[in-house]
Amino acid sequence: MRYDLAVWDGEQPLDDGAAGLVFDELYERYLESEEAAVPLLPRIDAYASALIERYPKDGRDSPWASPPVIDEASGPIVYLLMSYVRAEEVSGYAASLAREYGLMCHDPQGEALRS
Repeated sequence: MRYDLAVWDGEQPLDDGAAGLVFDELYERYLESEEAAVPLLPRIDAYASALIERYPKDGRDSPWASPPVIDEASGPIVYLLMSYVRAEEVSGYAASLAREYGLMCHDPQGEALRS
């Protein structure tokens, strides 16, 4: 099992419903597309690097269900796939870090923004 979070660089959505629409659009455009990956926006790149520094992608204790994290990033979005066992710890840190970087953090399972 895994727990997913989406983090993107963009304006604050009005509510959870609007955030879901933004997420769907960004996911389809930047992560599902057959086109080559789009270079990461600077804040997404810095954010992903900070996550990897805190939670390295290698080793038995890696919390990532799909390492490396950077492979799940394109343009303004990074999609984080965490092992469910460490989801509470890692998702809390990921959401807090997103706030520090001025990024949006969305829980696609709960269809809600994380704060």
